[in-house]
Amino acid sequence: MMLSPDQALDSDHPSSAPSDPESLEAKGLRSCCASDLEAPDGDGAGGGGGEGRPGPHPQQPLSREEKRRRRRATAKYRSAHATRERIRVEAFNLAFAELRKLLPTLPPDKKLSKIEILRLAICYISYLNHVLDV
Repeated sequence: MMLSPDQALDSDHPSSAPSDPESLEAKGLRSCCASDLEAPDGDGAGGGGGEGRPGPHPQQPLSREEKRRRRRATAKYRSAHATRERIRVEAFNLAFAELRKLLPTLPPDKKLSKIEILRLAICYISYLNHVLDV
């Protein structure tokens, strides 16, 4: 038995769902609900939810992307990810500090941004190559 969009909405929310087709189309519900209610073989025959499950939407296996999204939504995953990211950023900053120690500047303890450290390193390497060539 195939339910009309009005009946499907009324069975889900009997008091709040509009039953006239114009209001359903205005909200974009009529076209999406009608396609959800059709049977998989396309002839419209079927028991609605199937296997005793209420509602027009049969349980479908989750896609790989949806599984990944749900796994990443857990507090345990977020906490582990934050810890890994913190370790990565600390290693990154340590590498910049080590590179900074090798670069000559006046004054020697002058605070440099990361981009300044990289640009200064490029110039210093170019200078050292020039000294070796001469």
